[in-house]
Amino acid sequence: MTKYRRTSRTARVLLPGAAAVALLAGCALGSGGPASASGSTPPAGVSPTAGGSSVTVTPAPGTLLVGDFGSDTVTFVDPARGARGSVKVGTAPYGLVVGADGRAWVATAEGVAVVDTATRQRLALVPYETDAGPVTTGEYRGGGMGIALAPDGRRVYVGVNVPGGNGTLEVIDTATLKVTDTVPVGRRPFDVDVSRDGAEVYATNHDSFDVTVVAAGTLEPRRVEVAPYGTEGGLGSWLKPHYTAVRPSDGKLLLPFEGERLAVVDPRTGRTTIEPMTANTHQHGATVTADGTLLTVGTGPIDPDVDRGPSLTVRTPGGTERVYPLEGPHESVAVSKDGETAYVTGGFTRSGYWDGLSIVDLDSGDTRRLAAGSRPLGIAVL
Repeated sequence: MTKYRRTSRTARVLLPGAAAVALLAGCALGSGGPASASGSTPPAGVSPTAGGSSVTVTPAPGTLLVGDFGSDTVTFVDPARGARGSVKVGTAPYGLVVGADGRAWVATAEGVAVVDTATRQRLALVPYETDAGPVTTGEYRGGGMGIALAPDGRRVYVGVNVPGGNGTLEVIDTATLKVTDTVPVGRRPFDVDVSRDGAEVYATNHDSFDVTVVAAGTLEPRRVEVAPYGTEGGLGSWLKPHYTAVRPSDGKLLLPFEGERLAVVDPRTGRTTIEPMTANTHQHGATVTADGTLLTVGTGPIDPDVDRGPSLTVRTPGGTERVYPLEGPHESVAVSKDGETAYVTGGFTRSGYWDGLSIVDLDSGDTRRLAAGSRPLGIAVL
């Protein structure tokens, strides 16, 4: 069993030599191979047309799209009834984003898949320019991780992990479906975000304790360290950045750590301020609503003796928090358009992933689990 020590109330690092995973990263998890899907599965009521394509079906409002990290598909999910069909996209899909035109962009180990969410077909697979090594599965696989779409829909930005080294940010032209530029970033770019005006792109790099700020016009990168606990432990530390939300009111970056500290980063100056949080749990996925409400996922305790279990934190712009306990680890979160319901994926976490979502009523606090997908990770509301 891996052992940990605290150098302060909250600092947690792997002891040197405690486990081989120390050379990998803090969010260690078995990289069990995902099941392979044989092809697209039409949703109920949709029949394949000649050549294996499907007739156009407008997704019902509130339909979810999840990336199945445990297989090579994305799954359409009706929050009331569960999975309604899957589409093959590529090995081990990680992040995904959906544009106003209904096309979904999915970061897989092989390339960025382009999916028409109406016909439920994969339109293309855009290969990476970066050499990310062999196509594999598991937490430390090479290939795409975080992904974001420019506000005007003309460019997609994807963070590409290069095992054992620094990653890249690849820029895809959405009209030509080609990689136009490659920008160096830090190690394991878990998340990619774009400023509201599209002028900057932010790659959140887990293993190098930083965010790379990239000017969208010149593609000049600038490193901003984000390490509210310091960098002790290096690759073996658990106290690293995972996901970022861009605050609508001022464009500052919100990075939750351990349910204890919220790092608020000004990407223009590189300055970080720290605000207290209350969940006391290892935190991953984060998103923010139009009014500035932050939602972040707690995956569970690093040290069960002192840390709390999995949860969803909802934090108002004024800093008031409500913490919703969850059953089992989770990873990413999306919010319904009316802001009343949160959808939390049960897929890729450091241990105990499961094949489904938790659906949280943010008013009553009622939570239900819904079986859907295969180790679902990325999520979007259509």
